[in-house]
Amino acid sequence: MAENHYENPPLTISKIGIIGAGVSGIAAAKQLYHHNPVVFEASDSIGGVWRTCAYNSTKLQSARKDYEFSDFPWPNRDDPSFPTHVEIVDYLESYAKHFDVLKFVKFNSKVMELRFVGQQGTTQLGGNGGAYGSPLPGHPVWQIAVQTNGSQNLQWYAFEFVVVCIGKYGDIPKIPSFPHNKGPEMFQGEVLHSIDYCKLDKDAASQLLKGKKVAVIGFKKSAIDLAVECAEANQGPEGQPCTMVVRTLHWTVPHYSVWGLPFFLFYSTRASQFLHEKPNQSFLRTMLCYLLSPLRRGVSKFIESYLLWKLPLLKYSLKPDHPFEEDYASCQMAIMPENFFTEADKGNIVFKRSSNWWFWKEGIEFDDNTKMKADVVILATGYDGKKKLKTILPDPFRSLIEYHPSGIMPLYRGTIHPLIPNMAFVGYIESVANLHTSELRSMWLARYVDEKFKLPSAENMLEQIYKEMAVSRRITRFYKRHCISTFSINHGDEICEEMGWNSWRKRSWFAEAFSPYGSQDYRLKN
Repeated sequence: MAENHYENPPLTISKIGIIGAGVSGIAAAKQLYHHNPVVFEASDSIGGVWRTCAYNSTKLQSARKDYEFSDFPWPNRDDPSFPTHVEIVDYLESYAKHFDVLKFVKFNSKVMELRFVGQQGTTQLGGNGGAYGSPLPGHPVWQIAVQTNGSQNLQWYAFEFVVVCIGKYGDIPKIPSFPHNKGPEMFQGEVLHSIDYCKLDKDAASQLLKGKKVAVIGFKKSAIDLAVECAEANQGPEGQPCTMVVRTLHWTVPHYSVWGLPFFLFYSTRASQFLHEKPNQSFLRTMLCYLLSPLRRGVSKFIESYLLWKLPLLKYSLKPDHPFEEDYASCQMAIMPENFFTEADKGNIVFKRSSNWWFWKEGIEFDDNTKMKADVVILATGYDGKKKLKTILPDPFRSLIEYHPSGIMPLYRGTIHPLIPNMAFVGYIESVANLHTSELRSMWLARYVDEKFKLPSAENMLEQIYKEMAVSRRITRFYKRHCISTFSINHGDEICEEMGWNSWRKRSWFAEAFSPYGSQDYRLKN
């Protein structure tokens, strides 16, 4: 094994280590089954954020058949209702048991540190074309320190290849910054982040909210669900309204139908995505995109017209200033709970638009010099996924997480960082169907590890990544979320071609053009 600058700890040596047993970790473990991977899971169960960051009312935002593994359909996949987080965890556990991947998982095993013990200079561009050689070089490249069951003693493992599947959500909350003497320390009430609220059982959550003046900071899916739970806990004469403090508005949809047409027709077919720019497109395709841009904007306006008719967005001043397609292109479209505006109509949910706010002794003060009293403030302000990675990655790799000037993590095929050797990241670039893309990328990763194909040079991988980033930047102001929703089929095509698969997965040209792509299209085809 290569020499390193640390005191050599006792090592358990294996080929592949996987960090995290959420959706991505289980998908990666199944695809890498033949390598007997070791999976480290910090909690006592699989499921990731579906188990640790879910509210009592949390549901999937799509139908079951749009959130399933290619070789393990839901038993009740035609049920039109959205499954609860409990049903999703049950489905993931059934999948893991069916394919016998639980035997690889070490529960209550928290990764505390990674050490690179491979050859120095691996991350330099140039030289041997920027390539790192074999993904399984025959000797350990990474060491991982693991804390088991809260023990103070660390156990060390060594691997030839590591797959990081801890995701962008959960664990480390993103907390707003406040002016001096205007932070939570000034507030006499209770302040918590949505990650803390997730840990409460139903009775404790109800007790926290019932009869209290609650402010929910945010207007994305977690904030919307939280406001509904708050309103439901405050029914009756003793109830208090929940105030949503909204900085940036986003489009929400009541269901997956627009003026009687299925939503997938607008963004999830080859024909619909032909209207949108994609990486590596020809000059002719670029000109066609330009000529068809009025039609693309028309689709967005068509959807907006339905949402403004169906939902009281104008009544509550909740109409975003940006087009719908910008939210879709950044994976920020949320399904509105059925009773959200019913509770708003009853006065149980109220809205406050504000660009800036801070705490005062009895509540929150806004930049328009108004104040509101509050007993509880819940920050639905998201998570710091990059910080989570930086806590375990060593230098110089820690600084490469934000290698691109935009701060976006550069990942080839959404999986490989060109400058971090013998490591993959699954579940970091978003799409409208994250389970499907995690599985497809895990299939690609397994074939790469088995050397069924070789990666391009680091320079060429970075060039491809920057093309994807440039496309995102041109279509949405929220490009830093790094979402591939408007060119997801093209993304799948390129992955298939690299694996040696036929990229057109349907049985007829009509289905190719007008039916949506999903996980079942990638089942047992090569």
